[in-house]
Amino acid sequence: MKNIIQFWVSQEDGVYTASGVNVPIVTDGKTFEELQTNIKEATALYFEGEDLAELGFGATPSILTSFEISTNFQGVQA
Repeated sequence: MKNIIQFWVSQEDGVYTASGVNVPIVTDGKTFEELQTNIKEATALYFEGEDLAELGFGATPSILTSFEISTNFQGVQA
């Protein structure tokens, strides 16, 4: 059983986007705080009325986000 619902987060053009790694969920927000709320709401909607065990998840999975950081190192001083 999986106990973690994982999202990959990126930012482009002022919008944060979260894409589910192990669930088919995608959501976005203008701020990181808004994105967090939207991830929780989208995840709740996805699992609503579903048997978590049948989807391969434990009874109380956690949400984990990984944030992508641009690799543009121009102008960065060491």
